[in-house]
Amino acid sequence: MNQTRFEQLYEQQWLEFGELLDTLEKGKREKAEAGGFPSRYRRICNQYGLARGRHYSPALVDRLHSLVLRGHHQLYKRKSSFFWHGLLFIAREFPRTIRENYKLFWLAFLLFYGPAITVGIAAYNDPVFIYSVMDEGQVNNMESMYDPDNRKMGRDANRDAETDFAMFGYYIMNNISIGFRTFAGGILFGVGSVFFLLFNGIMIGGVAGHLSHPPYLSTFWQFVAGHGAFELTAIVICGAAGLLLGRSLIMPGRLSRLDSLRCHAPIALQLVIGGALMLVCAAFIEAFWSSSRLDPAFKFSVAAFNWVVVIAYLLFAGRTRSHGHK
Repeated sequence: MNQTRFEQLYEQQWLEFGELLDTLEKGKREKAEAGGFPSRYRRICNQYGLARGRHYSPALVDRLHSLVLRGHHQLYKRKSSFFWHGLLFIAREFPRTIRENYKLFWLAFLLFYGPAITVGIAAYNDPVFIYSVMDEGQVNNMESMYDPDNRKMGRDANRDAETDFAMFGYYIMNNISIGFRTFAGGILFGVGSVFFLLFNGIMIGGVAGHLSHPPYLSTFWQFVAGHGAFELTAIVICGAAGLLLGRSLIMPGRLSRLDSLRCHAPIALQLVIGGALMLVCAAFIEAFWSSSRLDPAFKFSVAAFNWVVVIAYLLFAGRTRSHGHK
């Protein structure tokens, strides 16, 4: 494609993106919310890479480079009202970004839930299968945590006496470390994220399958059900963020790998920040709710409600009548 045809094809997109940037730079972020900024920004990055790779005129390359830099600045820009824009991020930007990257989300979903279900069935059908996943000490500790006679459901002997608040801090550190490793592994061309998704799926599936027998059945499931919607979904989202980094390095298109990473890293960062917030929610529920001795039927009802909320949030939050994203 020659430069003239290229400009005719994309000129309108550049003008609209420039107008969107002007709106954002004037501080009128609310008016730009329906503008699909992240997806438009990625398209401009790709077009910039094409213009450079095809050695189009310096004037055109500089124009697109300017749009990319301005867009990059807006994605990283520190907001004047942190609380208000934090709410906008949770209510609109985060779920929209997930839907815009739905293919990576579903790939991460399969990499996590595929081995989880497979290993879970194997561990359920064969009582000794778990020892191919965990060593004997780990299995014994896991069984003691969910023993019905355990004073604090879901806690090992070393943490049995700790307060709920102390456990909240522990769960935050543990959950965030899992999410961050799953995300950061993407910088290794996505291999690290794939590994951690598979690994966590295998471990969680193996534990769930093994503990789905008496006397641990009711204790285990009423403990994990409440926070599972937030924790498991967040792990998948962090994995999708890591896969986005990996894809930007494996398939940079006309961009250099460094430029491709710079274009996609802000989008991945939005995903992992949202995932981290979900992991904090999961830690709160796990510390203050999951270990409670409330009626199991009530706890399972709340768990089902949590799953409905998470699914509805991912599907519908941030949509507008005039502009929706998948």
